[in-house]
Amino acid sequence: MKNKTNYQQTLTVDGQDYSYYSLASLADEYQLSRLPFAAKILLENLLRHSEQNFVQDDDISVLAQWDVENKTSQEIAFVPARVVLQDFTGVPAVVDLAAMRDAIVDLGGKSEKINPLKPVELVIDHSVMVDFFAQKDAFSKNTAKEVERNKERYQFLRWGQKAFDNFKVVPPGKGIVHQVNLEYLARVVFEENNSNESLLYPDTLVGTDSHTTMINGLGVLGWGVGGIEAEAAMLGQPVTMLIPEVVGMELTGELPAGTTATDLVLTITETLRKLGVVGKFVEFFGDGLKHLSLADRATIANMAPEYGATCGLFPVDEQTIRYLELTGRDPKSIRVIKAYAQAQGMWGTDTQKAAQYHDTLKINLNDVVSSIAGPKRPQDRIPLTDASKQFKQWLSEQEKLIISTDDKAKGRFESEGGQTTEPPKKSPLCEYKDTKFNLEDGAVVIAAITSCTNTSNPSVLIAAGLLARKAKALGLKVKPWVKTSFAPGSQVVTEYMDEAKLTPDLEAMGFNLVGYGCTTCIGNSGPLPEPISEAIRNAKLNVSAVLSGNRNFEGRIHSDVKANYLASPPLVVAYALAGNMNIDLLQEPLGTSDAGKPVYLKDIWPTNDEIQTLVTATVNSDMFSKRYQHIFEGDQSWNALEVVDSAQYNWPESYYVKKPTFFDDMQAEPEPVKAITAARCLLKLGDSVTTDHISPAGSIAPDGPAAAYLRKNGVEDKDFNSFGSRRGNHEVMMRGTFANVRLKNHLAPGTEGGWTRFQPTGEQMTVFDAAMKYQENNTPCMVIAGKEYGTGSSRDWAAKGPLLLGVKVVLAESYERIHRSNLIGMGILPLQFKDGESAMSLNLDGTEEYSVEAIHQEQQDVQVKVVKGEETFSFTAKIRIDTPNEYNYFSHGGILQYVLRSLN
Repeated sequence: MKNKTNYQQTLTVDGQDYSYYSLASLADEYQLSRLPFAAKILLENLLRHSEQNFVQDDDISVLAQWDVENKTSQEIAFVPARVVLQDFTGVPAVVDLAAMRDAIVDLGGKSEKINPLKPVELVIDHSVMVDFFAQKDAFSKNTAKEVERNKERYQFLRWGQKAFDNFKVVPPGKGIVHQVNLEYLARVVFEENNSNESLLYPDTLVGTDSHTTMINGLGVLGWGVGGIEAEAAMLGQPVTMLIPEVVGMELTGELPAGTTATDLVLTITETLRKLGVVGKFVEFFGDGLKHLSLADRATIANMAPEYGATCGLFPVDEQTIRYLELTGRDPKSIRVIKAYAQAQGMWGTDTQKAAQYHDTLKINLNDVVSSIAGPKRPQDRIPLTDASKQFKQWLSEQEKLIISTDDKAKGRFESEGGQTTEPPKKSPLCEYKDTKFNLEDGAVVIAAITSCTNTSNPSVLIAAGLLARKAKALGLKVKPWVKTSFAPGSQVVTEYMDEAKLTPDLEAMGFNLVGYGCTTCIGNSGPLPEPISEAIRNAKLNVSAVLSGNRNFEGRIHSDVKANYLASPPLVVAYALAGNMNIDLLQEPLGTSDAGKPVYLKDIWPTNDEIQTLVTATVNSDMFSKRYQHIFEGDQSWNALEVVDSAQYNWPESYYVKKPTFFDDMQAEPEPVKAITAARCLLKLGDSVTTDHISPAGSIAPDGPAAAYLRKNGVEDKDFNSFGSRRGNHEVMMRGTFANVRLKNHLAPGTEGGWTRFQPTGEQMTVFDAAMKYQENNTPCMVIAGKEYGTGSSRDWAAKGPLLLGVKVVLAESYERIHRSNLIGMGILPLQFKDGESAMSLNLDGTEEYSVEAIHQEQQDVQVKVVKGEETFSFTAKIRIDTPNEYNYFSHGGILQYVLRSLN
C-alpha cells in the first residue's frame, strides 16, 4: 500500500485536469459512507502522505474501517496544509524560530534549515486596546497608540516577514485573524502545482488561537494548538493524534423570530458541555443547516473551545459556495471546490446521512430562546427571562450575609431561594461626563460589541444597529457610567454598516469604532474612567461587563469587574441602555422616551424582516474585494519601521522581544529521562483553572514582580502595556505566571492572585519569589490541580511560564486537550489522578515532598512517593503522555528541542 499512486485519480474541471487522492480508491474494501465528514478529511490526509515514514498501512485501514463500537488507541499523523497565527501567540512563536536559528548554528548547522515549510499567515489583531472610546477619532487614536506601544514587536515581525520563507504578516488595523481567515485566507480546497501536475486536497490548518475552529463553519478542518506545536507544524512535523471520537449533532427546525445565532451557540455550548466533548470532534448535520447562513455556522464553530471540543465542523454545501461568491473568491476556484467535494463524497449533508458517530444528540432550533451566559463561564447559559433573577442570586452569594431578624428591620431582605442579601450597595455621588450619579452593585460599566464570534455575522450587527436607531429615535441614551466600544473583526463590517446608514445610530449610543481587533474579549478593554474605577473600589461594588465575545473568565475582561456576560450585539446595546444587570430587560423599561413614556426592549427590537432586508441590500462581494485587495500592505507607520536585513536576528535591547533561554547549553543528543526527586508544591489549585489563571494576560499589575522587573530596567509605569504585548520577553512572562488577580492558591488561603507559601518554612510570598528560592536550592516544583486544568485559550505561555519557574510535573484530576499537549511540548510531565481519586481523597495539602520515578515509553502509570512529616506513602497516577510522538518530545526536553535535533 505504500505506493501512493494507487490512490490517485484525475478530476477534470473546465477542461483542466487535476490530480487528487481519491477516497473512492478504497471503496471496494471499506464502507466509506460510514465515515463522518471529518474522518474523510483525515483519511485523505493519510493517503496523500502514505509514503512518509510517519504513516503506516495500519493507520489507513483502521481509520477507513471506522468502527465506532470499538474505541481505538490508534495514533495517526495529521499534516495541516497551513498555519495561522495571531500576534500575541505569534510573536513568541517567531521568537522561538529566531532563537532556533541561533541554536542550530551553534550546533554546527545552517540557519536556513529553520524555515516554515508550510504557508504561515500571521494577523496582528490582539494588541489594540480601548484607550479611547465614544468619540469620532477613537479608531485613529487607539491605532496610533497601538503602534507606539508595540514598535519593537512590530519591527521584529517585519524582520521575520523578510527573513523567513512562506511567512506573511497582516499589519495592524486590518481585522481579527479568524474573520480574516474566513473571509479571505481560507482556500477550502488547496491547489498545489508540482512537476506539471495540479494536485487538489482539502484545506486544513492549525492555529495558535483556540478559536481557529471558526473556519470549521466553512467546511475547513482546523483547530487551535499551542504555539509550540504550531512551530513544529511550520517546520514540517506532523501533528500526532489518536483517531478522534466524533460526536454528531443534528440540527432541525428554524430559529424563532427574535433569536440570534448568539442565542443558538450559547444553547449548543451548554448542551455539549453537559455531554462532555473534551478532546472530541463535533460534526453538525441535519435539515436545520439549510436555515443557517455561513456566518451563523461560523459563530457556532468559533465557540468549539467553549463547548470543549477540538473542533465543530460543518459540511461543504451550497451555503459554502454562496459565501465564497459573496466574499469575492475566484469563480473558477469555486467551481473546482464544488467538483472536488462531490468527487470525494464530501458534499452536503446527504453524505452524512449514513455516517456513524460515537455519540449523537439533537437540537431543535425552534426551541432556542434569547439568552446570555455568565457571570464567569461561557457554558453557563441563562435564558433572558431569568437573567435579572439569577444575577441577584449571584450578588447575594458574593455578599455571604447571614441575616437575622434584627438585620431585616434594618432594611435587609430574604430572597426567594432563602438566600440573604441586602439592597444593592451604592457609591457616594460621583461625577462623570457632566453627570452626577451613584454607582450601584450590578452596574454595567463595560458594553462591548467585539470578537470574531459575532462580528463575522452581518445579521446580528445589523440588528444591533437597528436597535440603536430605534432607541435614538425615541430619545434613549446609554447610561453615563457605561464604557461602550465597537471593535469589528473585519473592515468589511464598517463598509456595510456605513452603507446601511447605521453607523451614526451606533455612534449616538457611544458605540464608535475603536479598532479592528479582539479588544475587550481578550482583556484589552483598557482602563475604566477614573471616577468610575474609584467608585467601584471605594464602595467595593460588584459591577458587570456585557460583551458579544466568547470568553468571560474571571479576571479576564477587567480587574475591577467580577461579573461578565456574553450576549448578542443587540443585547449589548440594550444592556448599555439599561445600565444594570438587576434590570429585567423583558419586564422593566430600558429608559424613558422624549415623550416621557417608558420604553421596553420589545419596542426597539428589530424584526427578522427588517434585519434581512438590510443585510440583502447592503452586503455585497465588492466590499470584500475592495477591503482585501491590499490586506498585506501596511500604512505609513508600519512601512516606516526599520528592520535589520539578516538571516539571524540581531536581538537589540528590548523589553518586548528578548532571546529566550530554552536552548541554552543544548547538546546534540538528549539526556536520559530523569526521576523527579523531593519536589515541592508551588501551587495547589481547584477545578476549572484556566490558561487565563496560569498565563499572564491583560494589564501588568503595578505591584507585581513583572512591574518591578520593568521598572528596574527603566520602563515607566505608563509604558508597561499588556502582558500579551510582552509575550516575546520571557523575563516578563515568567514573572506574571500564576499571577492572575482571581487565582486562588490553597497554599495561601485568604488570598487572591499570585501568592503561595514557601515550603518547608511556610513563609508567604509571591509565586515568582518562591520559585526563585526553590531554584536556588535546586528543588524541583510541581502543581497540584483539580478537574479541567488548563481550560481556555491555547496559550503556550501557560506551559512556558511554569517551566521557567521550575515546574517539572503537574498532577491534576483532568486536563483540557491543548494545555496537556503544551505541557509535554515544554518537557513538563502531566500526571493525572486515578478515577475517583483527588488531592482531597489522598489527603494532600501541598506541604509534602513528592518524588516521581523516571518514566519510559509506553509506561501508562507511575508511582508518586509522598513524604509528609514523619509519614511516607505512595499512590499511583496516570501518565498523560498519550502517544509515542509525545513521548519523543518529552524525552528531548520539549518539541522544539526534538525538531532542532532532527533538522541538524
